[in-house]
Amino acid sequence: MGREVSSGSAMLLGGYAAIGAGAVAMVGLHLATGLDPVHTVISEYAFEPDGWLLPVSLTLFALGATVFGGVLARRGEDRGAATLVWVWGLCMLLIGAFPTDQPGVPLSMSGGIHRYAAFVAFLTMPVAGLILARRYAASPYARHVRLLSLASLGVLVLVVAPYVVRMFGIDLTNDDIPAGVTQRLVVVFEVAVLMMLGLVLRVRHGRARRPFPRTARAGLSGGRAPVAGSVAR
Repeated sequence: MGREVSSGSAMLLGGYAAIGAGAVAMVGLHLATGLDPVHTVISEYAFEPDGWLLPVSLTLFALGATVFGGVLARRGEDRGAATLVWVWGLCMLLIGAFPTDQPGVPLSMSGGIHRYAAFVAFLTMPVAGLILARRYAASPYARHVRLLSLASLGVLVLVVAPYVVRMFGIDLTNDDIPAGVTQRLVVVFEVAVLMMLGLVLRVRHGRARRPFPRTARAGLSGGRAPVAGSVAR
């Protein structure tokens, strides 16, 4: 049990390191390009000279998600949530590998993969967060995971709304709406959900260090001998 807990803690630290490095790369990309974050979506940063930082950042996020998903998968009851976290990580890789199209250019295969991978990613992480927040409701971080997941889903509606409007033939560009703001909010919320999931998992591993139930410790410290049935519980 001790080795399993130590291994899980090491994996979580590695996941946090990857997510932290990805966040640094993303912030560096924004500072280096100097584009308008209100109307310019993150995907368009790939066309800048320092755009290579975008796939680097997304790959690091994917690595962190893979690690956290691995920790989840080690518990049989969390494999469904682990799959969703892994799907999110895979989508991060696809988003980085297949850049979006230049503004005004018809949708290409690369642009289509980029767009739909982003939508799947934006949907899977908050769903995984809600599942785990319910499962580990006793965790001090469960409420934060739930609120961040709901906030992500709420902002996702604002991200998708312009695409729905365009389907009805209404000419709406990113200059007309704060598309950059809504997209960045979703990304920030989802990375925050991923990091909070790591805290939930860390608490669960920490509880595994208790060698005896409380009733057993009380019985071993003296006084009335514990009832066998209570120790078993």
